[in-house]
Amino acid sequence: MAIIVNLDVVLAKNKMRSNDLAKLIGITEQNLSILKTGKAKAIKLTTLNSICKHLNCQPGDLLEFKED
Repeated sequence: MAIIVNLDVVLAKNKMRSNDLAKLIGITEQNLSILKTGKAKAIKLTTLNSICKHLNCQPGDLLEFKED
């Protein structure tokens, strides 16, 4: 099983760059990149809330579960 992060897709739909989102939600570009590439082991709910707020999306738009 794997959790797929679709942050890059949602960013593209909103025509927003990663560095702009990182500044808006108050995390480093490196940490946003780790999240975007699916290398993160966890995500704070406050960070997820802030991403959804700024990208006008639902958590399910960002995270997807797939069987291996």
